[in-house]
Order: sequence, then structure tokens, then C-alpha cells
Amino acid sequence: QVQLVESGGGLVQAGGSLRLSCAASGRFSSIDDMRWYRQAPGKQRELVAAITRGGSSGGSTNYADSVKGRFTISRDNAKTAVYLQMNNLKPEDTAVYYCNVIFTRWTTSNLDAWGQGTLVTVSS
Repeated sequence: QVQLVESGGGLVQAGGSLRLSCAASGRFSSIDDMRWYRQAPGKQRELVAAITRGGSSGGSTNYADSVKGRFTISRDNAKTAVYLQMNNLKPEDTAVYYCNVIFTRWTTSNLDAWGQGTLVTVSS
């Protein structure tokens, strides 16, 4: 199995910044796509940002329209950790943020794992 440990959530005022981290460990051959989702109270979980494995120059990224220009997703050189730098936070960014990875174990690909979630609260 793959374990994901998230950190970095908390309380911040509108306009502030937070950096979320998610580290993968366990039994896998490779971590492929890495994603951040969020779920606000009473709302469905939504994809915030995603990054592919990529080569030495890094993976390609994709963002929800609501966070473009404010959030940046990145991953470490070992490609087992993912980060979400969140700037100019708004109250509507308040949600539980979840890390999600797509990984390969031996010959089986497209397996996925979820983190436990970290709460981000933005006060106005």
C-alpha cells in the first residue's frame, strides 16, 4: 500500500499564504500523477491542481480556474512528494485539502491512494 502524509494546513487571513505538503511512502514502483483536491462544507470534492510525473524538467501542471495565478503545484526531484503553494488566499478557499496520487506497483498501473486531508481555513 501507499501511505500519504499531509501537512501545512491551518488558519490564515484573506490575502495570506500557506504551503501544503504531501509525502508518499510504501510499496510502489513509481508515483505517476499527483493531485490536490479540496472539499468545502456541503460541497462536492473538486480537483484543485495536478502534476504529471514528467522527466528531468518536471511534469506538466493543470489548475482549476478558481485558483489559477494564485496556487502553484510542484513535486520533489525524487517525485514522491507534492506541494501546493497557495497565495492570495480567499475565504472561498476554505476547505479540507486532500492529496491524491496515481501510482504503479510492479506491472499494475493506475492505482490510487488518498491522504487523510488537511484543513485550510481562510478568515475574512
